[in-house]
Amino acid sequence: MSIKNKNYYALLMAGGVGSRFWPVSIETYPKQFHDMLGTGETLLQKTFKRLSKLVPEDQILVLTNSRYNNLVKEQIPQIPQKNIVLESAMRNTAPCILLSALKVEKENPDAVMIVAPSDAWIEDEDAFVHDLQIAFDASQEDNVISTIGIKPTFPNTGYGYINYDKDDSAFAKAVKRFTEKPDYTTAKQFFESGEYLWNAGMFIWSAKTVLNGFKAHLPEMYDLFSKGKEVYNTPDEQAFINTHYPDAENISIDYGIMEKHKQVKVVPATFDWNDLGTWGSLYEKLDKDQGGNAIVNARAITTNTSGTIIRTESDKVVVVDGLQDYIIVEKEDVLVIVPKSKEQDIKEIRNSVQSKFGSNLG
Repeated sequence: MSIKNKNYYALLMAGGVGSRFWPVSIETYPKQFHDMLGTGETLLQKTFKRLSKLVPEDQILVLTNSRYNNLVKEQIPQIPQKNIVLESAMRNTAPCILLSALKVEKENPDAVMIVAPSDAWIEDEDAFVHDLQIAFDASQEDNVISTIGIKPTFPNTGYGYINYDKDDSAFAKAVKRFTEKPDYTTAKQFFESGEYLWNAGMFIWSAKTVLNGFKAHLPEMYDLFSKGKEVYNTPDEQAFINTHYPDAENISIDYGIMEKHKQVKVVPATFDWNDLGTWGSLYEKLDKDQGGNAIVNARAITTNTSGTIIRTESDKVVVVDGLQDYIIVEKEDVLVIVPKSKEQDIKEIRNSVQSKFGSNLG
């Protein structure tokens, strides 16, 4: 059984729009605040509960956009306002992580923290806690950053890859390099080599290590946010963020820190993982009927139909005949029916709908 450690903290990333899950995920109510799998809990709630198995609840910070403050408080009422880091501009992942790390370091200089996305699906939560504990232990070492990598099941071009030393006998293995989303030929080579893991976007480090990383690799950003040390974790914090956050460089933590850091280790995950980035990835995690159709919040009659996901807002009756591998999703004034093979186009479809019929539809 895992024991919560007073030095463990979590930074829960919950600021994305999730536009490939349109029309359910919209700018004012993104996917992390929805019960996408029909389990009775939203993705944010499930991730918070999962992390709280190892991290004290009052040491979990939610990093999100200022427009989602009320949604976070509604779904996680026990979280104090000072633990909700509100971005005043869209600036990718590095700035909000640095800001949060400075807040944590001010509260506890000995802190070790995990950065985790709020919208991943993990089934075996005990295995997740086990792997996270290994990563926390590895990150206690001086200047070590750890991550959790996922064993690839096919040559996916939508994920970053981690090249690691598979012969390393330690549980947390040495990382050779990171590669951002490769083309199919490269992804196939990575997959067949057995020397690569998917980058799940979970990073574990001590406050000292990550702040030294920012000093070395993003010094201007570090100087910008260091000016606010006196006001962090006080009522004056948000005014500082509102003023200075828009001046931060728009850069991801992967490019800004991870690809440049010299001592990175990866724990190959022992749990199932899905990033739930598209309707197709959601389909894979849902229960299916005899025809292989996944049905959420709907009452469906499916004839000559297979491989299709059907989701309505309020248990609507849906009759489908003669469709294979489709996405059928209804939300208020929008009905989307597209082949699963075009799931990556949904973001562009959303943009076209907004342009033609109004921004309120996205």
